[in-house]
Amino acid sequence: MIAVDERGYYGEFGGAYIPEMLYPNIEELRQRYLEIMQEETFQKQFHRLLRDYVGRPSPLYLAERLSEHYNTNIYLKREDLNHTGAHKINNTIGQILLAKRLGKKRIIAETGAGQHGVATATVCALMGMPCVVYMGAVDIKRQAPNVSRMRMLGAEVRPAESGSRTLKDATNEAIRDWINNPVDTHYIIGSAVGPHPYPDMVARFQSVISEEMQWQLEEHTGRAKPDAVIACVGGGSNAAGAYFHYLNEPDVRLIAVEAAGKGVHSGESAATSILGTKGIIHGSRTLLMQTKDGQIVEPYSLSAGLDYPGIGPMHAHLIASGRAEAISITDEEALKAAYFLSRKEGIIPALETSHAFAALDVMEYNSSDVIVICLSGRGDKDLETFINHFDDYQNGAL
Repeated sequence: MIAVDERGYYGEFGGAYIPEMLYPNIEELRQRYLEIMQEETFQKQFHRLLRDYVGRPSPLYLAERLSEHYNTNIYLKREDLNHTGAHKINNTIGQILLAKRLGKKRIIAETGAGQHGVATATVCALMGMPCVVYMGAVDIKRQAPNVSRMRMLGAEVRPAESGSRTLKDATNEAIRDWINNPVDTHYIIGSAVGPHPYPDMVARFQSVISEEMQWQLEEHTGRAKPDAVIACVGGGSNAAGAYFHYLNEPDVRLIAVEAAGKGVHSGESAATSILGTKGIIHGSRTLLMQTKDGQIVEPYSLSAGLDYPGIGPMHAHLIASGRAEAISITDEEALKAAYFLSRKEGIIPALETSHAFAALDVMEYNSSDVIVICLSGRGDKDLETFINHFDDYQNGAL
């Protein structure tokens, strides 16, 4: 049975390694999150907002031309069609409702690609709560459209100038803020990472993805279970949601696609499942990229949402136990997949999601298989990156 235990562990990964100042916040969450989430009034409000505000259920689309090319049956779970353009809104809707139940007055968040920042700013505007989003200075430059969206929605975007000035560093700054404002502030973590109960809480809010997939597959194919579910993994929230209702179905393959950057062993990579070892980052024990003396190795990916040196503890357990298969995809492979999907299906995917599509070129499957790819976000935010590499693609240099 794959589930978090009462101490917040998936096997040997997870837990809550936190500063003393944050203990009351984490303990309050741990004691109350399931109770609040299971209340009928909470569930009604959560699902009403998912339906009427987010636009769920998101479609499950049979990608006929893609299926023909790969000689199998490929369905796309269209999280890119949600309000704000990604799966992130599922979690932020849930957490803002939870924060209000706990009496919090202020929201903070971290973001890499900007989609979680936008989703957090969106729900804060919806609920009339002040919002501060921490974002690496490098990511602020390469994800400028999302920065503008956050500011338009009323959020304050604070740059993280330390370290590699990307997602890891934005998370560090958000945690520092929370330590300094422990009473009135709720930290909406955007991925299935952090101290317990965050990985489980985020996975539960995102589980609406696989919950819908079950009945949608039944409608399309006459069976609720696919042969494989593919999702990109940085921290792993879209994957957690796409896998959730299949975790204990061993005949469903779970494919976790990481960013190999310029090559797994190039020194510029974020392939945590291959390069990572057991350690503690941002409050949980998981797999992370680190030196022999425990210093974090700076990750790299062209994709701002995947350049994280760790991986969520649930995914670390799935990969270490063999329940999930990890595939590493380079920047070039992801770019090619993005251009290919755009031309084949008229869908421009986020650069993060493009890694999941590139996995089709390296994994094995049968022509009769039903494969679901979690299309976690749309590519508007990455258009500048795509255009910058477009000539190379046209000229065959990629």
